[in-house]
Amino acid sequence: MSSSVNSYVLSGVIENSASSGGWSLSKCSCCRMISNYGSGMSLTSGKASFSDKYVLGQTLGSGAFATVKLGTRIDDGSRYAVKIVAKSKLSRSDESSLRDEISILQALHSFPDPNSHIIKLISVYNEPSMYYLVTELVEGGGLFQRIVSKKSYSEKETRDICRILIGTIGYCHAHHFAHRDLKPENLLLMSNHSDSDIKIADFGFAKRVTSEACLSTKCGTPYYVAPEVLSGVLYGTKVDMWSLGVITYILLAGYPPFEDINLRRLFHRICIGKFTFHEDYWADVSPNAKSLVSNLLKINPKERLNAQQALQHPWFSDDNKQLAAHNLKDSLSKLRTFNAQRKLKATAYTVTMLSTFHGKKHSISVEHGNSHYEK
Repeated sequence: MSSSVNSYVLSGVIENSASSGGWSLSKCSCCRMISNYGSGMSLTSGKASFSDKYVLGQTLGSGAFATVKLGTRIDDGSRYAVKIVAKSKLSRSDESSLRDEISILQALHSFPDPNSHIIKLISVYNEPSMYYLVTELVEGGGLFQRIVSKKSYSEKETRDICRILIGTIGYCHAHHFAHRDLKPENLLLMSNHSDSDIKIADFGFAKRVTSEACLSTKCGTPYYVAPEVLSGVLYGTKVDMWSLGVITYILLAGYPPFEDINLRRLFHRICIGKFTFHEDYWADVSPNAKSLVSNLLKINPKERLNAQQALQHPWFSDDNKQLAAHNLKDSLSKLRTFNAQRKLKATAYTVTMLSTFHGKKHSISVEHGNSHYEK
């Protein structure tokens, strides 16, 4: 496919299974990942059918529970992405999760000050055998793919991106929602012409929060998941700030702060929270950038910056010209390797192991094959 088609993510979730006494990949998780939403109609059957309003075109991507196609509105020729979910493949809990996700994204775009960096749901059609979700057509591909295509890359560019990401997630938190699955695959670009028109997608694990210790589901993606999620304690919006810390580290250095092919060791590294600013890749990065990363990757969520505090960090006030002069050429080279490996891992393989974690036995099954149509 060309770079003009959308990027989509169908994610997996690690659920705490009482029956098995451990963790397992939720088999129904794909249906929860209707990634490209926003404002729009409620999930109810209407008089007009989907085919009365839209014509389907080429297939942009597909997963176990859904197919994404190009949709053209009949009355004005405008183009959208249409996610088609077969009801026959959904359990009752799957359908409930789908409705919850739609409700959250509609809520996020219903406030007086909607954030333009959250992907938008245009309309939903509840028909006898299918759900049709009409969303914005995101044609710029993935953010990381755009970065690695550059010939040069500066710290200022990273800071500009991080300001948008933190501000957008801060908007979600201010309205009492946690995303819970922030990662490169969910950071998209609206067009090929702008590096700043970023869209955060995949609100499949998003949840309303009532406090900073109200959520318990073990969900997310291994490299980006916060230690409190792995530890099995109640958590809140600060898990997103940890994920943003990991993403910021990768954008600055070109590789993740916690890395291991063995999941047990990876989770252990995350829970310890020990990472290094290697001189080879961090020599040209400003002290304030390192400070922000360090304050986002605090093991104790009470010590971790929230979004508002992060945006007030001195890094965001550093001189533009000075940061623009910090050429991250070595980090860019490393990021190209990381991005290629990340996409290679997305070809769907499963790692299963029996491990001892925090003194307890867990059966961990993690699918690394998030169906990712990023070109």
